[in-house]
Amino acid sequence: MGTLSFVLLIILGLVLFGLKTTVSQPQQQSQVPCFFIFGDSLVDNGNNNRLLSLARANYRPYGIDFPQGATGRFTNGRTYVDALAQILGFRTYIPPYSRIRGQALLRGANFASGAAGIRDETGDNLGAHTSMNQQVTLYTSAVQQMLRYFRGDGNELQRYLSRCIFYSGMGSNDYLNNYFMPDFYSTSTDFNDKTYADSLIKNYTQQLTRLYQFGARKIIVTAIGQIGCIPYQLARYNNRNNSTERCNDKINKAIVVFNSQLKKLVDRFNKGQLQGAKFVYLDSYKSTADLAANGASYGFEVVDKGCCGVGRNNGQITCLPLQQPCSDRTKYLFWDAFHPTETANILLAKSNFNSRAYAYPINIQELANL
Repeated sequence: MGTLSFVLLIILGLVLFGLKTTVSQPQQQSQVPCFFIFGDSLVDNGNNNRLLSLARANYRPYGIDFPQGATGRFTNGRTYVDALAQILGFRTYIPPYSRIRGQALLRGANFASGAAGIRDETGDNLGAHTSMNQQVTLYTSAVQQMLRYFRGDGNELQRYLSRCIFYSGMGSNDYLNNYFMPDFYSTSTDFNDKTYADSLIKNYTQQLTRLYQFGARKIIVTAIGQIGCIPYQLARYNNRNNSTERCNDKINKAIVVFNSQLKKLVDRFNKGQLQGAKFVYLDSYKSTADLAANGASYGFEVVDKGCCGVGRNNGQITCLPLQQPCSDRTKYLFWDAFHPTETANILLAKSNFNSRAYAYPINIQELANL
C-alpha cells in the first residue's frame, strides 16, 4: 500500500470513528441521547428573540437568576424543560433551534415559540411566532440534517431517535390568545367548548403523528394548566366583574374539556394507533392547582400575583424592561402575568420525573428507561 493510500485510509477511519462517537456520546452523558422540545412561551428559550413580536423576553428583568442573563426565557431563571434536561443528565441546556444546526442537533433542539398554538392563527395578535405546524416542519428539516451523521442510514437514525425524549406543551395560547379573545378571533362564535376542543385535538393528532413519522417514540404531552387562575386572568376577571372570586371558572371549564380529550388521545396512541410509541400525559392542570392550593408547604408566600408586572395582581402588563422585580423570587409561584417562577418550574419537573402523581400512565423516569 502506498503512503498516500495509507494516509487516506487513516483519515477515513478517523472520520468514521468520529461519526460513531458523535452518535453514542450523548447517551453516555445523559439518560437519553437527545431531547426535542415543542411548545410556547412556557418553554421557549430564545426562538422568538429575532422575531417581530410582542411575545419576547430577551430583556431584563427576565433571566435575572439565569447564568446567561436574559436569553429569551419567559421567567426569572430556568424553564420547566431546562430543569427536566438537568434531571435527565444533560450537562448543558437544550439550545433553541434558531441558533443550532448540523451535528449539535444530535443532542436535541428546542423549537418552542412564545404565543404559539396548535392552530396556525393563534397568537397573531402578538405578532410573529412559530406555530406547532411550523415547529414540526422545522423538526423534519432537522431530521434530514441529522441523517448525514448516520451516513444516510435512515434505519440507524430511527433507532437513535427512538431512544430520545420528545416534549410537547401546546394549547394554552389557543385559549388565551384565540378562543377567549373574541375581539380578535371568531373561534368563540364558530365553536363551543366541546367542538373547539375536538378541533384542537384533531389538529394536534396530526401534528404528533407527524413527529412519530419522523422518529419520535418516547413522547411527553402536557395538559393545559389552570390558566383561569393566572395573574393575567385574575386581573381581567376581577376588574370586569368586580368579583372577589379567585379564578375565572369559565376558562377553567373549557380547559378541562380539552385536557380530558388529550388524555384520551394518549390512551389511543398507546393502545396501538401509533405502533411502538409510548406517550406520557402530564396533568399540568392538577399540578399547578396543587402548587397554588398548597403553596405554603412548598415555600410560596404569594400564589396569585406576579413577581414583576403592572396593575392588579401584577397581571395587567408583563414585566417592563429594567423593572425591579420582587426581591425573593423563591416566595412567588408566578414570575409575571402568565409564567411560573424558576422555583415552581423545578418543583414541577421533579414531581413529574419520578412520581405518577401527575404523570400517566408512567412517569418520565420510566419513559426514559424504556
